Amino acid sequence: MIAKTLIRLAGLTAVLSVSACSLLPSANAPAELPLPDIDYQTFVLDNGLTLIVHEDRKTPIVAVNVWYHVGSKNEQAGRTGFAHLFEHLMFNGSENYNDEFFRPLENVGATGLNGTTNADRTNYFANVPTPSLDTLLWLESDRMGHLLGAIDQAKLDEQRGVVQNEKRQRENQPYGKIWDLIPQYSYPEGHPYSWSVIGSMQDLDAATLDDVKHWFKTWYGAANAVIVIAGDIDAQTAKAKVEAYFGDIPAGPRLQRAESWPAPMTDTREVTVQDDVPQARSYFVWNVAPNFSRDLIHLQTAADALANGKTSRLYRSLVHEQQRATDVGAFVLPRELGSQFMVWVTARPGEDIAELEQHVIDAVDTLIAQGPSSEELERSRTGLYVGMLRGMQQVGGFGGKSDLLASAAVIAGDPGAWKDELSWLREATPHSVQNSLKTWLGQGHLRLRVEPSTPGRTSGQDVDRSRLPEPGQAKPLTLPPMQRARLSNGLEVVLLERRELPLVEVRLLSRGGYAADPKGMEGLATLSMGMLDEGTTTRSALDIASELDSLGASISSGASLDLASVSLSAVSTRLEPALDIYRDIIRNPTFPAAEIERLRPRILAGIAQEKASPFQAALRILPPLLYGEDHPYGVPMTGSGYVHSVEAIQRDDVVRFYQQRIAPQNSQLLVVGDIDMARLQPLLEARFGDWRSSQASAPPNATTQALASGQRIYLVDKPGAPQTVILAGHLAPSPRDPDDLAMQAANTAFGGMFTSRINMNLREDKHWSYGAGSAIFSAHDQRPFIVYSRVQGDKTVAAMREVQRELRELTGKRPIRAEELRAVVRNETLSLPGRNESLGQLAGSASRILSLDLPDDYYNQLVDQLNAMSLDEVRAGARKLVHPDALTWVLIGDMAAHREALESLGWGPVTELSLD
Repeated sequence: MIAKTLIRLAGLTAVLSVSACSLLPSANAPAELPLPDIDYQTFVLDNGLTLIVHEDRKTPIVAVNVWYHVGSKNEQAGRTGFAHLFEHLMFNGSENYNDEFFRPLENVGATGLNGTTNADRTNYFANVPTPSLDTLLWLESDRMGHLLGAIDQAKLDEQRGVVQNEKRQRENQPYGKIWDLIPQYSYPEGHPYSWSVIGSMQDLDAATLDDVKHWFKTWYGAANAVIVIAGDIDAQTAKAKVEAYFGDIPAGPRLQRAESWPAPMTDTREVTVQDDVPQARSYFVWNVAPNFSRDLIHLQTAADALANGKTSRLYRSLVHEQQRATDVGAFVLPRELGSQFMVWVTARPGEDIAELEQHVIDAVDTLIAQGPSSEELERSRTGLYVGMLRGMQQVGGFGGKSDLLASAAVIAGDPGAWKDELSWLREATPHSVQNSLKTWLGQGHLRLRVEPSTPGRTSGQDVDRSRLPEPGQAKPLTLPPMQRARLSNGLEVVLLERRELPLVEVRLLSRGGYAADPKGMEGLATLSMGMLDEGTTTRSALDIASELDSLGASISSGASLDLASVSLSAVSTRLEPALDIYRDIIRNPTFPAAEIERLRPRILAGIAQEKASPFQAALRILPPLLYGEDHPYGVPMTGSGYVHSVEAIQRDDVVRFYQQRIAPQNSQLLVVGDIDMARLQPLLEARFGDWRSSQASAPPNATTQALASGQRIYLVDKPGAPQTVILAGHLAPSPRDPDDLAMQAANTAFGGMFTSRINMNLREDKHWSYGAGSAIFSAHDQRPFIVYSRVQGDKTVAAMREVQRELRELTGKRPIRAEELRAVVRNETLSLPGRNESLGQLAGSASRILSLDLPDDYYNQLVDQLNAMSLDEVRAGARKLVHPDALTWVLIGDMAAHREALESLGWGPVTELSLD
């Protein structure tokens, strides 16, 4: 549960570095970008606890975000990783609720429930339906004020094992070890940032129960915490609840803020390591200004100019023009004492990484010497503004409004610290950005190359802590109605209005995803959809990227198993010019042969990355084993195809795919957001009403396959791997099966929640794994049901036995219990509002309805249908879904030690496979 905020995607680090919230139009930002305030009220309780409240009534949910001003920087050498270990312990029960923290919250419909640790803070957050708020506040206050009596050696040992498996899991991924190396080599010995957040195995082993108690007493007092409550609640109601639940918790010791210590490097440090990676990659790291500083805002805009987006300098030169790199990137990692500016480049196979490194350094030096252009700065400025606006659709989660307010309050000491950052962003000029670059990037840096290896009570009230508060009943969901219209060419338009923010999302949904790839051309849909924005009859790929950046819009295209889609996200006041680009991409792609040859190596590099990542590799291997290689669904679940098939694809194949699949006869236009049909239909008619396609064809039908007649075990040997990826699966009925809800409920109880049977067994009871679960994958027709986990290598066979035992008991002597069904129903019904809060989530629900041919009111009827489901129906659904004697097993890990034990199981043939 470490925060994954290291790479900038869709403005993520912009949200983190321009951290709090209310953005208003500026002299530099285009006036037609209407960015709303986030109004809030701040209260400080008598015990020093800070409460910040924001009211947002659009959806009946409330986000609670609790931040403690303590992270890995507050550790000591020899006790690293302790902040994160303690975060895990906070989920293991308190004195008055001595059980898994996830269990009651899943039972009341919580969504986005998690905790994260970084160098500067630890936070715990969840969204709950409004009637469930008391349950969440009771639990949060109980672990803040009543934790130590529930922590014992058994829990410490359990979570120590879980965290160590999390560390193994991360290091078992391509390039995963660099996050331990960068702190070590970029900061001086003894610096609070000179060790990784997750710590070392030796330090985790050394943690004692006394350490736990001391950490809690030192850092988890009320005065070191900030609570943000955002959503369907007013400030005075929130204040009264927080005073009741938290008012009697001791303030804790008086703590001093750490002094700023950026520790810029004065020399160039070069480190080269070998790892099990498919391509060489180099990281460049500079230690720079602290978070919430003018210089850091400037450096974020410089990162965008340098390597973010197709029009950035390094992407244009190394990826697009020279095709010597498969990807580049740059981002700012904001921290309280001093941040880091990072750039990376991944070499295309056969390219000299040292030459690419020099190209990166030359580009950085040029940017320092000249500064960004006005166009580059304005593009970044617009991206930061619009990225924040998109994050503000949600009250909780990463980048949501409660997250932004908490970040400003804890790190800057003021929820209103956004005002300074906003003014710095408004006032930034190419010259001021250049000065920040000279100050911070003109000094030393780290170059880390990864090469492929060869094999107190004052205001509180009396709270009943003998039992959790009971939440109210879930109400039926009321998603906006699906308004339908048709353009003159027959293309159906489906609109869901949601008007509180000036944003619109448009999705073209076309039948025929990568399941429709012809035999021998697997990966065609993925390559073809990746080509749509690579040039039209009137715009080059770089023209498209530049125009979208200037509008603050984004267009993405891709393929899933059954669908090809093209998505537009735009500000509603700029929708018309954004639709012009969207139309051009859909109707006039040219699929330049040169661009195909640029994209092909990147897809091949992506396949190599998938094969190097054990879990993705297993997802590549399993479907052909379940369906057979001749079935449309018998292709890698990643959609990327095979090396030989991607190499065989020619431009004519791409054009043919587009003409057959991306056509009005096969498609629907889904629109969600700030627009009505009276305005929308003419806009779409003008751009798509005369669209015709004479070559459109329906995708192939997916025939029903019989279950395997027995179990089969397939092994992929990965010598030296610290973990084994386990996938066990078989086919399940389509989502239109009359028992689908019962099967989904059975899956959720078995492996779809944190507190489900298989996760509690392998993670919590035995701590062999960081996590285990089960899933029914999405498909229009017959779908895979799989059980999955990553387990420490020496527990491979034992974990398989546990999976098999749990599945047999689910359909036999230990069927779904009444309390499990109640937990599933409450989780599913109460969490529905939280799963449909943002436009993207709403569009996702509507896309599922359209793509799976479900009723328009499917989600609005779901609460009543789930509440009416009986225990007998769910048990029958489990028997219909789960077939333990038909499992196909895929294992990826160090298999040499397990072959004999696997054969002795007697479950079926044991076959070795390669990653191909």
